[in-house]
Amino acid sequence: MITPLPSGTQHHLHHGDQEAVIAEVGASLRLYRVGGREVVRPYDEDVLTPAFSGALLAPWPNRLADGRYGFAGAVYQVPVTEVDRMTALHGLVGHERFTAVGPRDDEASVTLQHDLVPTGGYPWPLLITVTFTLSDTGLECTVTALNQGSSTAPYGVGVHPWLSTGGAAVDDCSLSVGASRHVTVDNRLLPTGTEPVANQFDLRQAQSLAGLALDDAWVDVLRDEDERTWATLGRPDGSTVAMWGDAATTAWQVCTGDQVERIGRTAVAVEPMSCVADAFRTGDDLVRLEPGQEHVLRWGLELR
Repeated sequence: MITPLPSGTQHHLHHGDQEAVIAEVGASLRLYRVGGREVVRPYDEDVLTPAFSGALLAPWPNRLADGRYGFAGAVYQVPVTEVDRMTALHGLVGHERFTAVGPRDDEASVTLQHDLVPTGGYPWPLLITVTFTLSDTGLECTVTALNQGSSTAPYGVGVHPWLSTGGAAVDDCSLSVGASRHVTVDNRLLPTGTEPVANQFDLRQAQSLAGLALDDAWVDVLRDEDERTWATLGRPDGSTVAMWGDAATTAWQVCTGDQVERIGRTAVAVEPMSCVADAFRTGDDLVRLEPGQEHVLRWGLELR
């Protein structure tokens, strides 16, 4: 009897001096290196995915208060998975298997799919497709959700890579986040409003992470001429991990891992999202996915 790996089948990608490994469970970016240098904090294939490392967050990212929400006149309950804060954390697919589909035309790309089974708490059948591609410009990921049902579905999406410090201390790194408003939260890390960025939350220009503990979100993202929004992690060796989200990215979440089991202050989670926490309850930036409609979010990483 062959015991399956906790992270599932491994899909290895190569392009030039870049290598990536996509794990079946969570369609997770388990490893990404450029010239032998880590871009994301890797984890071993024979362990449970630590702290959603590299995983897809859908059909909602971040927290949903009490796992309970109303939509289109009905009330739904999903499992509470973060018991200490009584929230449902990071959706329904972060620990589910994604199956490789289509031919592998080259070693630089792979496409995975998950057919989300309707439940009483989320009764919409979504087909979620994730494509990872390496190219001369870095790693790019496209996430597509198709509503296969007969009624409108609430939807949000994000991704959860822990960016590598390159072996340095987090305190010796710097961070920038292209956004002009910071999300305020309560003691459950649920949104209470927004405020203009100021002081330690003004990351429009890179600032030191020394002594800065974050588990925060930003909105009103800043965009370049290609409608991309950017966040960067500067490392003391002079390299920078740069991450972008496309026009579907309305928010960034950053976590320095201080209170995160199995991670600690060893990496920085930088998460492009289509909405912030509790969007199923607040409606803020919530996608209302019509029957037969697709939602697409693209994001990418490069090492500078």
